[in-house]
Amino acid sequence: MTDRWVSFDCYGTLIDWRRGIRRELERLFGPHAAPHLLERFHELEPELQRETYRSYRDVLRLALVRLAEEQRQELVSGEASALADSLPRWPSFPEVAAALEEVHRRNWRIAILSNSDRDLIAASQRQLTVPFDLVVAEDVGSYKPALGRWKRFFAESGAERRQHVHVGASEFHDIRPAVELGLTSVWVNRLGEAGQAEPTREIRDLTPLPEILEEITGT
Repeated sequence: MTDRWVSFDCYGTLIDWRRGIRRELERLFGPHAAPHLLERFHELEPELQRETYRSYRDVLRLALVRLAEEQRQELVSGEASALADSLPRWPSFPEVAAALEEVHRRNWRIAILSNSDRDLIAASQRQLTVPFDLVVAEDVGSYKPALGRWKRFFAESGAERRQHVHVGASEFHDIRPAVELGLTSVWVNRLGEAGQAEPTREIRDLTPLPEILEEITGT
């Protein structure tokens, strides 16, 4: 029997990065500034990723430095790395562990296709309760929505497209490129956003995912 594969984005899909980042922004800039700065971070991050390829740790550092400059606040020594240093403490979403365990129990092979660095992903994996068969990260040398991570995934996994589903919370980083590639996809639309792409399915969290994977692959 051909292996069934499900690939996940990590941050925003499995790990609640908005909560983790906001906590650091509140600590550094105060609770009143944090909501605006969180949204500004999500604008800066893809800008920095488009400029040139750099590690995600550097993306986090430069984004925080630019936020501080915009706030006219000087970061004390060592604080420029605060977001990357806090990442291992960013929590997973409440339903993630149970959903992943059920997916694993049903004999799906599980991959992470992340814009992060391998050491940062490894820290987050300690919060997740299932083994991952494949991690595609900084070794590709580009960032989603560029297609390099999916190409590397198929090359390394040998997955058949009809037996593969990609799951992500970002329409920009994950769902649009998955649709462009003609992949079966599930958009975890946690923020209730309006979208332009047409994923195979759309859900609000991972609770129904194990059943949906069976339905959309006909297995």
